[in-house]
Amino acid sequence: MPLPTSPVIRRARLGAELRQLRRREALTLEQVCDRLGWASTSKLSRIELGQSRPDLADVLDLLDIYQVASPAREALIVIARDAATSRGWWKTLGEMSERQRTYAELEAGAARIVEYQPAVVPGLLQTPAYARLRVAAGALLTPELDVEAEVRARGLRQEVLRRTDPPHYTAVLAEAACDPVDLPVSVWREQLRHLVAVTGLAHVTVRLLPRSATAAGGLHPLTPYSCYAFPDPADPRTVMLEALTTDVRLATVVDVDRYERMTEVLLAAALSPEETVTALARRVGE
Repeated sequence: MPLPTSPVIRRARLGAELRQLRRREALTLEQVCDRLGWASTSKLSRIELGQSRPDLADVLDLLDIYQVASPAREALIVIARDAATSRGWWKTLGEMSERQRTYAELEAGAARIVEYQPAVVPGLLQTPAYARLRVAAGALLTPELDVEAEVRARGLRQEVLRRTDPPHYTAVLAEAACDPVDLPVSVWREQLRHLVAVTGLAHVTVRLLPRSATAAGGLHPLTPYSCYAFPDPADPRTVMLEALTTDVRLATVVDVDRYERMTEVLLAAALSPEETVTALARRVGE
């Protein structure tokens, strides 16, 4: 069952709030850790950077030091509980890779997701057969990857689009992402049919970016990316850049605003939702 909030984002939100409170009290990392009896500043630093799941008792101690009173105290405790939770549905599949788990956590709490893919169908829209071929290709560079586990995990992630309160999801696909390349015809035809079918969901939009399309000013993303916005406007909007080894997460307002403007440029150049469905259906026939 998906979580109503995204733990990875709540950790970032909690860390930013705690860092602001520490600075308000004019305390250094060393001074806080000395008062708490923590051996080093690395623990507090990781909490403030949103890099670790916080222990609620530690957060309560920090709130005491920073003299946080109600109702701000209760609000931060709620955020800390969201940030510390480890009972998400992806945890039932322990073999899910860390990279895929990050995306699962972001998707679980998102109110809006926009993805751009220049070469492949996004994970949330992949059929099992297509996903298996994509994951198997990745395993050539990462031999320890459990292909079947990753395919099952991807299927569980896709349930976010069919829950009772799904995020608004938009996929912008470059035309190359809808070319069969070396895929078996049966796999590709099934994938195209699935893309057409999923557009029947009111909250899902697929937009095809033809090769002939020219984005304003010639702007073009160099990498695939995903944008996430959350129900709580205080939770930081986030962009994930997909790279070969380690994906990059951006959360500053300046960075996110740039990618959202890039998305507007791509959407202006893409086929309309109706034209996209027509183009995909024609490809099924071909």
